[in-house]
Amino acid sequence: MDSSQNLSRPLRLLVIALLFSVFASNAAATAPDWKQRLEQRLIEIDTDYPGELGVYVQDLTTGDAVSFRGEQSWYLASGIKVPVAIEVMRRIEQGEFSLDTTLRLLSSDYVDGAGETNWHPPGTELSVRFLLEQMLVRSDNTATDVLIRQVGLDAVNNAARQLAPEGLGEITTLADVRRHAYSAFHESAFTLQAKDFLALRQANQEQERIALLATILDVEPTDFAVADLRTAFERYYATNLNGGQLTAFSTLLAALAQGQALGADGTAYLMDVLSRIQTGDRRIKAGLPESVRFAHKTGTQYARTCDMGVATVAANGRRIVIAACTRGELSRARSEAALRAVGKAVTESGVFQITAAT
Repeated sequence: MDSSQNLSRPLRLLVIALLFSVFASNAAATAPDWKQRLEQRLIEIDTDYPGELGVYVQDLTTGDAVSFRGEQSWYLASGIKVPVAIEVMRRIEQGEFSLDTTLRLLSSDYVDGAGETNWHPPGTELSVRFLLEQMLVRSDNTATDVLIRQVGLDAVNNAARQLAPEGLGEITTLADVRRHAYSAFHESAFTLQAKDFLALRQANQEQERIALLATILDVEPTDFAVADLRTAFERYYATNLNGGQLTAFSTLLAALAQGQALGADGTAYLMDVLSRIQTGDRRIKAGLPESVRFAHKTGTQYARTCDMGVATVAANGRRIVIAACTRGELSRARSEAALRAVGKAVTESGVFQITAAT
C-alpha cells in the first residue's frame, strides 16, 4: 500500500464521521421541526380568529409538546364528561354495577341540551350503557347528571384530581352550570329546577330569555345585577368551575389512553365510545387524516368551544394528545373553523409521520 492510500483512509473516516454527524443532527432536529411548524401555524390561526385560541399538543411517544396558551385556564364545558365516564367505568370494574344496570330517571334530572334521555318520561329505567354513550356520543346533559347522581360528585372530582393533580377546577353537575351562570343576574337563580331549564332553553332570543328568567324567579328585570348573557357567562367562567388548563386536561387524557386510569377492557371500551362521538365532525377531527382515529370529547357553551382527545395513527400506533379551546367569539361556525384549522395544522406539522426511532 503506497502513501497516497495511507492518507486516503483517515480522509475517508473523516468524511464518514461528518456524514454521520449531519445525519444525526437532522434526525435530532425532526421533532423540534414539527413543533416549530405547528407553533407558527397556531399563531396565524389565532391572528385570523376573532376571539382567542388555546392549544396543547403532546406526542405521547417522545413527550415533545407544543403549548399555545395551554397553561392558561379555559372553560372545558362538556369536556368534564370524560372524568365522569372514567369514574363510572371504575365503579363497573369494582363490581358495584354493570353497563347493563338500569337507573331510574327522576323529574329533577332533566337538563336542557342534546341527546335522547330527555325523550323519556320520569320513572323510565335506562341502562348505564345507554346513559354513558348518550353522555359522550351525543353530549347529553341529562344523562350526565343521572350518572353523577349514581357515582357522586366528590368521586368524580377525586378521580380528576388523581389523574391530573394540578390545573383543573371543580367539576359540578350540568344543572349547576345553569344555576351558577344565571346567578350572575340574581342570586335566587340557585333555586332553578329542571322544568325551568327546559323553559329557558325554548326562549331563543336573548331578551326573551332574560325576561322569562325574571318571571320564573318572580323578580323585576331591573333587579338583575347584569344586563346581558355575555356578562353573566363571563362572570361564571371566571370562577373556573368546570374549567382548567389544557395541559392538565391533556394529562388526564394521556392517563386514559395509556391505561393508567382504567383496566384494559375499560380503557378499550371508553376509547371506542370517544371515537364515535357525533358532535365534533366540524372541529379538530375534520383536519386530521382519515387514517388517524380521534377519540375525543367536544364542549360548547356561550362564546366557548372545545375539542380534546387522543389521535392514534393507524400505520405506527403513535398517539398524539390534541386539546384546543376557543373563547370570546359567539359564532360557533367561526370557532369550529378555527378548531378545524388546528387539526389541519397538527397534520401538516409532520408529527404523525415521525417514527419512534427519532
